[in-house]
Amino acid sequence: MENNYQKIKRLREKKEELLLGGGKEKIDKQHKKGKLTARERLNLLFDENTFCETKMFVEHRCSEFGMDKVKIPCDGVITGSGLVNGKLVFAFSQDFTAMGGSVGEMHAKKIVSIMQDALKCGAPIVGINDSGGARIQEGVDSLSGYGKIFYHNTLLSGVVPQISIIAGPCAGGAAYSPALTDFIIMVRNTSKMFIAGPNVIKAATGETISEEDLGGAYVQTQKSGNAHFIAENDEEAIFIAKRLLSLLPSNNMQDPPSLKSRKIVVKDNPILNEIIPDNLRAAYDMKKIIVEIVDDGEFLEVHRDFAPNLITGFAKIGGFTFGIVANQPMQLAGVLDIDASTKGARFIRFCNIFNIPLLTLVDVPGFLPGIEEEHRGIIRHGAKMLFAYSSATVPKITIIVRKAYGGAYLAMCSKDLGADRVFAWPSAEIAVMGAEGAASIIFRKEIKNSTQKEELLKEKIEEYRREFYNPYYAAKRGYIDDVIEPSETRRKIILAINALKNKREFRPPKKHGNIPL
Repeated sequence: MENNYQKIKRLREKKEELLLGGGKEKIDKQHKKGKLTARERLNLLFDENTFCETKMFVEHRCSEFGMDKVKIPCDGVITGSGLVNGKLVFAFSQDFTAMGGSVGEMHAKKIVSIMQDALKCGAPIVGINDSGGARIQEGVDSLSGYGKIFYHNTLLSGVVPQISIIAGPCAGGAAYSPALTDFIIMVRNTSKMFIAGPNVIKAATGETISEEDLGGAYVQTQKSGNAHFIAENDEEAIFIAKRLLSLLPSNNMQDPPSLKSRKIVVKDNPILNEIIPDNLRAAYDMKKIIVEIVDDGEFLEVHRDFAPNLITGFAKIGGFTFGIVANQPMQLAGVLDIDASTKGARFIRFCNIFNIPLLTLVDVPGFLPGIEEEHRGIIRHGAKMLFAYSSATVPKITIIVRKAYGGAYLAMCSKDLGADRVFAWPSAEIAVMGAEGAASIIFRKEIKNSTQKEELLKEKIEEYRREFYNPYYAAKRGYIDDVIEPSETRRKIILAINALKNKREFRPPKKHGNIPL
């Protein structure tokens, strides 16, 4: 009979074996691919000596296809909780060295268990995905496991932040769990995400494509928009996740982290007075404005490579976390198209869920015209922006920098969509449409009957610009709260958020609105 010393020794030996995952040979293979192991990733994520592992000794129950003789350490996934910069976070990390990190019944059960803990404790969850997909030997049990994960992704949605890191393959049904989370971070060259792989596509359609070209990080961040961030390696991916966590609240009942003891800084910034070009058609970089407004010039852009005509991201201003939505004149003149509208609406809704104030910087000539956009549903997709802003009850501050035309003026959080404060720079142009189009419609008869049509049209365009291409007409009607010098922008935002931080807005009781998906 074993004594206590022998029992403790046996426990240590069991744990040492489990800590090795699939063994040194497979760990070395993982490292040669430029990838960290599941445990190395968790060690980078959590503050030193704070990670507490759960269900380390779980084993699969499959006996078919010789699986009764197969040992899979921790059943291919490490789960637990710890502190990330002092904040409680739950996490799972799939272990590719242990049967390819394949998902079976008990593997899924471990993930679901840690998701339930995150829900009960009101803490964020980070999922590190590196898996060959469903464990085929377990058949429907594996599919059931995926279903339970999807169900709990949906339960957690809107309650705690969910962050997915794709650090290896993520194929088939496995891709849907990250798709149900709030943010996806992919690693260049080593991560892949797709529903049907190259072999399946070739068999079904005859098309030939590599895994990288089908679902690599570049494709998913720039073309499909499925992923929000691209990292150069595992270390950077985890750094991005930690930076996100530092800006977000732990759950939907909390406010985002803020520096409450910080003094209100009201210093003006004269650099902003010089950014807008005198030429009304000239482009400029909206990110230069953002960097001059936010604290320490630090801006975490979300979905940087997808629909770049609309900028979205997080920053602190006066110590408060803000979600920033801005048109980018450097890309498609800052128009709203289908992808930009979907990108913006999703981001706005995330900010509203987690009590993050919204700052909107406007320089928009309109929605993108064209047959293809109309046929693909720009009406439906554009309406997502209208719905998202109208639904949002967080403090909403809008700065009209230059152009704000037509329906796009409304869609970029106008006063009528619930903006609490609307400020305009003197360069703001608020109108139903561009001066050329407006003048040719308003003065059509007069121009038609004139013998000097071109000269009269130019005169009327200039007249329309003089009367309406400024912020003062809208300010007279109360649609703008103040016309400000650009240099005052940061001060106005900080004073506004300090006034609005305890804002409460009540809506009719309902399950949820029916956003035009």
